[in-house]
Amino acid sequence: MGKMYKITVGGKVTEYPSGTTYEQVADDNQGDYKARIVLANTGGKLRELNKKITGDCEIDFKTVSDRSGYKTYRRTATFIMIKAIRDVAGTKMLEKIKVEFAIGKGIYTSISGRVSVDEDFLKKVKSRMDEIVNANIPIKKESYDLDDAIELFRSEGMKDKERLFKYRRASKVNVYSIDGFYDYYYGYMCPSTGYVKLYDLIPYDEGFILQMPARKKPDEVPPFVPQHKLFNTMKESTKWGISLDMETVGALNDKICRGQVEDLVLVSEALQEAKIAEIASEIAEHKDVKFIMIAGPSSSGKTSFSHRLSIQLRAKGLVPHPIALDNYFKNREDTPLDENGKYDFECLGAMDVEGFNNDMKKLLAGETVELPSFNFKIGKREYKGDYMHLNKEDVLVLEGIHGLNEKMSYALPAESKYKIYISALTSLNVDEHNRISTTDTRLLRRMVRDNRTRGTSASGTLAMWQSVRKGEEENIFPFQESADAMFNSALIYELAVLKQFAEPLLFAIEKDDPEYLEAKRLLKFLDYFVSFTCEDVPKNSLMREFIGGSIFNV
Repeated sequence: MGKMYKITVGGKVTEYPSGTTYEQVADDNQGDYKARIVLANTGGKLRELNKKITGDCEIDFKTVSDRSGYKTYRRTATFIMIKAIRDVAGTKMLEKIKVEFAIGKGIYTSISGRVSVDEDFLKKVKSRMDEIVNANIPIKKESYDLDDAIELFRSEGMKDKERLFKYRRASKVNVYSIDGFYDYYYGYMCPSTGYVKLYDLIPYDEGFILQMPARKKPDEVPPFVPQHKLFNTMKESTKWGISLDMETVGALNDKICRGQVEDLVLVSEALQEAKIAEIASEIAEHKDVKFIMIAGPSSSGKTSFSHRLSIQLRAKGLVPHPIALDNYFKNREDTPLDENGKYDFECLGAMDVEGFNNDMKKLLAGETVELPSFNFKIGKREYKGDYMHLNKEDVLVLEGIHGLNEKMSYALPAESKYKIYISALTSLNVDEHNRISTTDTRLLRRMVRDNRTRGTSASGTLAMWQSVRKGEEENIFPFQESADAMFNSALIYELAVLKQFAEPLLFAIEKDDPEYLEAKRLLKFLDYFVSFTCEDVPKNSLMREFIGGSIFNV
């Protein structure tokens, strides 16, 4: 008999012979998990299920309901989709398949070439995907020498990958394949195509949506809900990237290495300033607007945006007054508790909605009002003689998590409000098939800022990030389409700047830290970028809110 290994799963120890894969152990333990197992975590490292176990170990399996497992499912579905498109259309008819950005639970994808992306075409692609899934084809991973990988993708016409690998430090590249079709992906894959059971293809705009299950409900594909304003904002940013020849990380690295980054920074900042000026002009045209309501998820750059918008409003003859909605928090003892018995500062119930509406109504009626300020140290609202009276040219710039929620400002006339949604909607891709998560950009921003301003470790930021995301899902994202304007605060060059600040923080996370795996993922991601110093970043840039050196009080 061959060598036997002791494998521990959920406290239960079972012996398996050498040569056993993680997938075989996963199959034996699947009944103990509510969702499909897709990855294994052992020894502080995530492993794909088709890997062989090499010794005694304890395994923590990851399902599609876990963050890492969910990303694995979506990545695998994307791989299958791209193969299906190539099979249906034929490679000679295709110029480019670009996985662009997330819209809700789906991913917008575009196709360039002699292909009509209509309902009939998508039906054929979906049917081909079904065939690939039902065939349960193994997804193979092979390690290629860097030069061989570049030649492989050059022969496949994938110039974006050739451009990306030019800046790769490692001498090897992991390449995935399905039945002879080769591709490169940032992250892990399911062991075979049969793991991806649920998906749909929905025509949208000039491309289509690859719709997939939500992480919390992995057993159903939700209906696609169009988000036209968000989509158009992302599409506008993508067009900017195309006009600058700046669609992928490889293109950004080219600019940096050619010494052209100063020009890229100036153009990127000018595009943002033009958009801010456009929003200010629209506000100035609406003479009844007195309340500019700004909301967005964490680390979107709301404070810097508010300052820059105020400058543009002043250039239009208006007199802006910044007010933080946080000043209308209820006193600590009146704050509701969450399901864990902790104060829930992010729910609408934590706000003195009545007090806010009464004050704003009085201001609108021409009365003078003493505005509160919230003392976070003692958890109480205070009044310090901050009196406000609205003159004809005055507007209030109100920034806070509930700014877009109509319940927050229910008593104010619709014509008196102008709502702005802001987020870092990254349009840059790693390559044409690997998009960059907008959430990752915000996470890195917050990590750098929290460490600089609060001394918070990267581990601390990562540990609380899911709680932050939960608050965004409940209190911000549902209201984003109600905005009168959307502002994309992402700068096409920013990840190359954030890298130098974020890497040391992530390297400081030890192997026994619960956030170690996430830190490793982010370090691998940052490794794609060539960094450059922040000297060329203007003092009024949104980036300065995170890396420091802003002329604004942020």
